[in-house]
Amino acid sequence: MRRSLLPLTLLVLALVAAGCGQDGSTSGAAAPAGQAATFPVTLDTPGGKLTLERQPQRIVSMSPTATEMLFAIGAGGQVTATDSNSNYPKEAPTTDLSAYEPNLEAIAGYKPDLVVYSDDPGDLAAGLGKLGIPALAQPAAKGLDDTYAQLDQLGRATGHLAEAGRLTESMRAEIQKITVGSRPERPLTYYHELDKNLYTATSSTFIGQLYKQLGMENIADAADKEGTGYPQLSAEYVVKADPDLIFLADTKCCGQSASTVAARDGWEQLTAVRSGGVVELDDDVASRWGPRVVDFLKTVAAKVESLEAVRS
Repeated sequence: MRRSLLPLTLLVLALVAAGCGQDGSTSGAAAPAGQAATFPVTLDTPGGKLTLERQPQRIVSMSPTATEMLFAIGAGGQVTATDSNSNYPKEAPTTDLSAYEPNLEAIAGYKPDLVVYSDDPGDLAAGLGKLGIPALAQPAAKGLDDTYAQLDQLGRATGHLAEAGRLTESMRAEIQKITVGSRPERPLTYYHELDKNLYTATSSTFIGQLYKQLGMENIADAADKEGTGYPQLSAEYVVKADPDLIFLADTKCCGQSASTVAARDGWEQLTAVRSGGVVELDDDVASRWGPRVVDFLKTVAAKVESLEAVRS
């Protein structure tokens, strides 16, 4: 899920607003060790109940997050094709399929027995239904519990329930360890940049909740007058807020870096710029709510700890 230019930013807002729509059968609770999924299995999805009669062997993933999850739970061997943005892990069979403008005929050409997607900008689900191809919707997660629920659901759908449960347990433990040990005495302020047009994310978003777990304060919260979670700031607003840290989630899409930030008019005097607090993130890790949220938190926590060490 990427948002580089404005149209993609707005699409992301729609994805997040859609929610997950999942109930107890896909709860965030980890599967008991050794428990295996059996077929047929019925899943509760945003589009209603989905029954898979047998374990799918030709999965098409139209979501980079779902692709990462499928490989992380050991179902990568069942993935036949993925969308053009599914660039991780390297074993993922990436194609030119577009998740933003899905081509039903092209997807059906891979003869899938399951299609996983995040958003349906057209009539993808309806079209797949007419062809008798099972489709599993997994909209953008609103929080970590949704991520755990989606892992559980993919585990059930693919026959890797135990693996999904173990991954969830591991993620919970690692996140707990990171967040408990990374809270500075004085809350650090930060600005998270989505693109060079200064779109950002507030504490109400998935990414904002992660920062909040580290005890950080978001300078964008006061600017979100419309409550979208993704306001556009002005350069003057950022300069006035003078954040302790700046996190760039637009290094790939927009070529932003610590040097380009320092070159912006008036930004050279920002605390984050002068103290080495500009962090160049991996755009993908900072925008996919799957297993690599742990990597994201480690990156942020390491910078927080290093900044605190300099202060003390």
